[in-house]
Amino acid sequence: MRVTQGMLAANSLKQISNSYNKLETLQNQLSTGKKITRPSDDPVVATKGMAYRSNLSEVNQYKRNLTEAQSWFDSSESGLEQVNSILQRTKELVVQGLNGTNESDDRQAIAREIEQLKLDYMQVGNTQVAGNYIFNGVNVGAPPISENASGIIESNINLDPFSVEVSKGIQLRVNIHPENIFGQGAFDLMKNVQTAFEQNDVNSLKDLSTQVDTQLSTLLAERSELGARSNRLELIENRLDSQEITATKMLSNNEDADIEKVITDLTVQESVHRAALGVGAQIIQPTLLDFLR
Repeated sequence: MRVTQGMLAANSLKQISNSYNKLETLQNQLSTGKKITRPSDDPVVATKGMAYRSNLSEVNQYKRNLTEAQSWFDSSESGLEQVNSILQRTKELVVQGLNGTNESDDRQAIAREIEQLKLDYMQVGNTQVAGNYIFNGVNVGAPPISENASGIIESNINLDPFSVEVSKGIQLRVNIHPENIFGQGAFDLMKNVQTAFEQNDVNSLKDLSTQVDTQLSTLLAERSELGARSNRLELIENRLDSQEITATKMLSNNEDADIEKVITDLTVQESVHRAALGVGAQIIQPTLLDFLR
């Protein structure tokens, strides 16, 4: 086949065009730090990148769930600590009432303090986190404890566990068993202690003292379980941190350009491109007029 001047010129232009494309690719990699800027550049890299990014997004969502769970644990522990203070003070007042040396005014004063402790107890039971009542199971939109028109405190607690997904397929309960701490029995106990002081019923105080001790033991058990779940949450958080590091590294290895290599390749390609332009100029430049001069 005869090679014509036009064929040489067309082939030279084609190679120069390809060189421009390579320069553009390398310059894009250098400016963006990425191997590709669109899926068509490398479909395999793009597909893997979507999978890695999806995995990383999932891990980040679980970490946000962990943050919510931790806020429930912290608030629950704070609430239980307040309940402990209330019950301990109630125990002190009951012991004080058992010594039998209290005057009528003293007993009434203690009864009024018990009443205030009871109201504090109710307030703790209605603790909210981000607008959610944390001691009312899954019914987080309604307060679990209320006071009726007669001044009687009523407990209407939802018993369903409130859980969050902290890892794939793993649900972790983040609320306590509220009926153990804020059930009707707890407020009836406080009311009975108040009534015993109002009526100077020392015999009842002896039995009520035992009931307060039982409630304190129940509280201790609930705090222990909450602490165990909080420790598990910390282990899950550590595992998610490791997964995040791994997913980020895999995404980086898949998509990030090797800048040093890109700079080297760009320098080489620029030299090749200048050579191609020089050769192309020699091929395309001669015309009939050049020989007639």
